[in-house]
Amino acid sequence: MTENAQQQPPAPDTELPTQYAPADVEGPLYERWVERGYFEADEKSDKPPYTIVIPPPNVTGSLHLGHAFEHTLIDALTRRKRMQGFETLWQPGMDHAGIATQNVVERELGKEGKSRHDLGREAFVERVWQWKAESGGQISGQMRRLGDGVAWSRERFTMDEGLSQAVQTIFKRLYDDELIYRAERIINWCPRCLTAISDIEVEYQDDDGELVSMKYGDGDDTIVVATTRAETMLGDTAVAVHPDDERYKHLVGKLIALPLTERSIPVVADTHVDPEFGTGAVKVTPAHDPNDFEIGQRHDLPSITIMDEHAVITAHGPFQGLDRLEARSAIVAALRAEGRIVAEKRPYVHSVGHCSRCKTTIEPRLSMQWWVKVGPLAKSAGDAVREGKVKIHPQEMEKRYFDWVDNLHDWCISRQLWWGHRIPVWYGPNGEVVCVGPDEQPPGTEAEGWKQDTDVLDTWFSSGLWPFSTLGWPERTESLAKFYPNSVLVTGYDILFFWVARMMMFGLYAMDGTPPFHTIALHGMVRDQFGKKMSKSFGNAVNPLDWMDKYGSDALRFTLARGANPGVDVPIGEDWVQGSRNFANKIWNATRFALMNGATVDGPLPDASAMSATDRWILSRLNSVIAEVDAYYDDFQFAKLSDTLFHFAWDEVFDWYVELSKTTFQAGGEAAEVSKRVLGEVLDVTLKLLHPVVPFVTETLWTTLTGGESVVIAEWPKDSGFRDAGAEREIETLQSVITEVRRFRADQGLQPGQRVPARLTLDGTALAPHEAAIRQLLRLQPEAESFTATATLPVAGAEVALDLSGTIDVAAERKRLAKDLAAAEKEKAQATAKLGNEAFLAKAPENVVDKIRTRLAKADEDIARIQSQLEKLPPA
Repeated sequence: MTENAQQQPPAPDTELPTQYAPADVEGPLYERWVERGYFEADEKSDKPPYTIVIPPPNVTGSLHLGHAFEHTLIDALTRRKRMQGFETLWQPGMDHAGIATQNVVERELGKEGKSRHDLGREAFVERVWQWKAESGGQISGQMRRLGDGVAWSRERFTMDEGLSQAVQTIFKRLYDDELIYRAERIINWCPRCLTAISDIEVEYQDDDGELVSMKYGDGDDTIVVATTRAETMLGDTAVAVHPDDERYKHLVGKLIALPLTERSIPVVADTHVDPEFGTGAVKVTPAHDPNDFEIGQRHDLPSITIMDEHAVITAHGPFQGLDRLEARSAIVAALRAEGRIVAEKRPYVHSVGHCSRCKTTIEPRLSMQWWVKVGPLAKSAGDAVREGKVKIHPQEMEKRYFDWVDNLHDWCISRQLWWGHRIPVWYGPNGEVVCVGPDEQPPGTEAEGWKQDTDVLDTWFSSGLWPFSTLGWPERTESLAKFYPNSVLVTGYDILFFWVARMMMFGLYAMDGTPPFHTIALHGMVRDQFGKKMSKSFGNAVNPLDWMDKYGSDALRFTLARGANPGVDVPIGEDWVQGSRNFANKIWNATRFALMNGATVDGPLPDASAMSATDRWILSRLNSVIAEVDAYYDDFQFAKLSDTLFHFAWDEVFDWYVELSKTTFQAGGEAAEVSKRVLGEVLDVTLKLLHPVVPFVTETLWTTLTGGESVVIAEWPKDSGFRDAGAEREIETLQSVITEVRRFRADQGLQPGQRVPARLTLDGTALAPHEAAIRQLLRLQPEAESFTATATLPVAGAEVALDLSGTIDVAAERKRLAKDLAAAEKEKAQATAKLGNEAFLAKAPENVVDKIRTRLAKADEDIARIQSQLEKLPPA
């Protein structure tokens, strides 16, 4: 904590405005927290560390509901740990987002009629840095709006100098350990972004295509193959069949004519081929299909590249210069003209890979690229979880993790971009290849014939170093020693493979077998209130800033936290946010009432013997809630802890304890002073418990109530162990009486504020001390001389007799209830008749029958309720 943070602030206002206005409170409060250094972390502190990194948002991005959801959960965890006395670091920063950022700047250049090639590499990269300084990183301001308690002085960027050194260092180490290599392999190529992308950056969707079956060879040497990418036949170098397929044994080893070309290709036998699928024969295009590439390797087949980087045909012949889709149609037409087409199926729905950035259809392409040999790294990442070094929460997500890391292919890490970490490898004039570390000089100059590799590294390569590169690695800094490994990683299950697995592999490798975090807490995705994925194209996307402007940041945060069950998607609708705003207002109004009635936090709590049962009940419940909330936090059960706090605060504190205390405050005396101290204690603790999730309203209320500096640095409540089962039973009985009489009043059509004469028989019951509260809460007047008990309610061993004469029109009420009873009996008769009709039951769908059963049950309930109301009415 900074020196400034320890100075005592001015005395708070003793009064609160009548209404809570989030827009007036949130901005100034957040700036005060930052100025006082509450969110900073000190590596020299002797407090135990608690570290969480922010999943670095893209520099191109803005705050969406997914960010708001994840940040709310992380902020709640870190705020609580800070209050518990941990040296808490929430590490902020942003990702340079190679492809996405380059695309943004290229679009800007396009508006000027230019391309990056017009600028050249150096000038283009400078232009990207300029864009970042002017337009990038707007998400930082939005994080402040949400209340993110991050250590802003430690903010990092994956392209800053320190992280660039970390990238170069680990590349050099992996290269020297022969875990990075360069090889020609099939990669996923985006013809729009003009770069390779990894398997996990490919999004698959069902597209309408075509399946064309065509004849290769002539006469007895004819063989039929099928494809959805007819244009690739120009690069075929074989046809493959299964070695045990009797239909083609006479062709294996023979050369057959490849249509539309002047080439002949061999028929090879390979166990990869499924003889039961299609014709049992497949065309082999090693340069344009990953499976075909493997067949080609096994049979020493040539690889013929037939497209350039823009997916334009380069193969000699009439199709040269055509786009791949244009060539597809032209080649099918040419084959049809030669009588080579056996069958055509359109549309043929099949799964097609698309670039996750620009949605362009991916083209498998043979290319020289840089790769990480992931085998030993992935094994370490899997073993760390199997051996319990790292826990995945919820545990059922472990299977998905193992399915991924146990089956990882080598990772293509080179990208044909200009924005990013350039690969630190130089090529010499005589074929030399030299990898240069961060403290080493290039082996020579361009004039001497040395050139650096033009590719940059996959963005996930640098973000995979995030848990330790942000702390100063490769230097052995004090921050690294204090805050590594991270305590927990909070992230979505959707990037378990993209990011989490890479951090595990790199952390274990770079940090001598120490994993980057102790726990991986996975959450779901935010969806609309109907469970549908949010998307601009669906018209259901929501800008969280709009809801924060309308209802306040606390309302949005509480709604998101209240829906956060581990690993499960979170539905959210505006009416739910409005409900959370109402909760914030309820907290505000209850605290205003407490302050107006002298609630205090001064001095120790009175002895339990001096307290009423109501006081002991609420303190007993308070300690139970502390224990429940702590257990839920430790299990990442944000929905349950939020729901527990909501119902405790609204139902038990505000609706019951505050209301029951009113009679005590009105009576005055020692009992009132005790209750004022108890109410102050309950609000003090409740506001602290709520603070991590709803920080702004609780800060305002807590500092006003207690005069403390800030709830951000207040001590987290501890369960004192105080329990009073007897008081809890007594108040539960009181609640049952009040609830039952309120229900009866409502059934009789009485207005909530309407006063009714009543006689209470409470002697010998636990309710005797509560007569004043019962009368006040139920609007019951003392009985007059003319009192006539027209309705008597025996409840919990006590008796409440009411005189309803003069308060309701008994005859009219009987008439109304009789009409309702007749309608319910008619509904029952109709439902019973249908359910007794065998012919109907035989034909009706099950869901229709279920609805009728539900109607019958509801009719029975209504009949019983109405008859009970009629019995309790006085004579007309």
